[in-house]
Amino acid sequence: MSYTALYRKFRPNTFAGVIGQEHIVKTLKNQIKSGRVSHAYLFCGTRGTGKTSTAKIFSRAINCLSPTEEGEPCNECALCKDILQGRSVNVIEIDAASNNSVDNIREIREEVKYPPTEGFYKVYIIDEVHMLSNSAFNALLKTLEEPPAHVIFILATTDPQKVPATILSRCQRFDFRRITTEDIATTLRGYLAEEGQDITPEAVRYVAQLGDGSMRDSLSILDQCLAFYSGEKVTLEMVLDVMGAVDQTVLFEMTEALGKKDSRRVMELVEKMMLSGRDMKQFVSEYLAHLRNFLMLVTIGDTAAILDISGENLKRLKECSAFLSPQEAIFLIEQFSYLQGDMRYSSNERILLEVALLRLCSPWTQTDVTALAARVAGLERQVAQGVKVQVQSVKGKAEKKEAPKPKKKPPALAEDRKKLKEEWPLLRNEVEDVILKSQLKQVDIAFKEDDCVYLVCAYEALVDMLEKNTEKVEALLEKGMGKAFALQIITKEAYDRWYEKTYGKAEDKAEDTEFASLLGSYFPEADFEE
Repeated sequence: MSYTALYRKFRPNTFAGVIGQEHIVKTLKNQIKSGRVSHAYLFCGTRGTGKTSTAKIFSRAINCLSPTEEGEPCNECALCKDILQGRSVNVIEIDAASNNSVDNIREIREEVKYPPTEGFYKVYIIDEVHMLSNSAFNALLKTLEEPPAHVIFILATTDPQKVPATILSRCQRFDFRRITTEDIATTLRGYLAEEGQDITPEAVRYVAQLGDGSMRDSLSILDQCLAFYSGEKVTLEMVLDVMGAVDQTVLFEMTEALGKKDSRRVMELVEKMMLSGRDMKQFVSEYLAHLRNFLMLVTIGDTAAILDISGENLKRLKECSAFLSPQEAIFLIEQFSYLQGDMRYSSNERILLEVALLRLCSPWTQTDVTALAARVAGLERQVAQGVKVQVQSVKGKAEKKEAPKPKKKPPALAEDRKKLKEEWPLLRNEVEDVILKSQLKQVDIAFKEDDCVYLVCAYEALVDMLEKNTEKVEALLEKGMGKAFALQIITKEAYDRWYEKTYGKAEDKAEDTEFASLLGSYFPEADFEE
């Protein structure tokens, strides 16, 4: 005998077997018991929530020769067996995706005139009804408004917004909810016990989470895992391997690395996932869910109805607040959402992911309001945690210190240098090399007491990259200013040290330089000229 997929084998045959839709099941059973059955129903909801299964159970219940007192079909009489085996001519299931023309609906209009050959009702189950054409909907409208007493229409759709309002107004609408992870996991355990399969609780829960509210999707994933590890006890690691998913530990480690702006650790985690054969799109999707759980936890607290995670992961999620603030989490969610969209059309997902992660580890590359708010929140978190300051004790008598000598003021800029500083933003926009242009946007112009022009870079790596294009930059300056300039490329840190040693700090720049750099401040004008 051929193998039957789990989602087909365990399709519910009674209302009691429908999971997570008690509000719909109760209403339908009461209608059957009271005899107040409507002529048209609209079942809405995401895939795998039980729309078609409920429609078939309902069609058997209203035609059953000996229904139970609770309104359930007996599944033993001749009519129930014919419907179960797909032999009944009175229950017609139509796929609107492939039968969406007006001619198909005209055939139905002709058929409904004839009473059922057996049973009490002729039932039409039209799946994915939103796929019907406008002409088909118009043809169905009159029949749906005044159908014969022996005809019942059950329309099922995953996209009710596409169903015309004139159709909606003639149907009783039932919205099928997403099935909770806990309900799916409990149901899967029961099915596994019947199958005699051994699987760890963590693996079952993860399969339920992957189903995303769909029982059919969860059963399909479980079927795939059981087939791959036939005869073995299935563990969480095995499920991760089959699905190309990411271990939860990596999500927590990535959060810590991003919170600490540890770019080396971030790249190590990406390399680890690549070597393990993980799907980068899957990682981004799961990391977004992880950030969402963290944001919900820190803003509204531990709410089981909202947080869909285990107790162990909940404890670890609380620990993430030590290196990530809510504002930073919001910023990360926005950036990863953009990344998820970009990945759909990219042939090299790894590069996109690595560039995005490096930008998130580099405060100076983010200048929008949300990024600045996230940086401020990160600083507030660091200040709240306290900053350790090492103080060296000095033994013996205090030495007399001479009064500090006044520092000289920086000289006024010559006209050509002043013009160069003003024209610099326009000059760098003329660069045709896209990579060089993006590098120059992170650079400012500065001068010392010599004839050299200094390109001040935010970090050492940028210095190394620009030194390879020194000739291009010199040519750019000469073209824009009409004269040649000697060029030196240095880091902002080196320039600040020289400036402080030569002129001292400006009075309005006496705050901590590390704090200012964390805010992402770009080379203040007071550091270059006064």
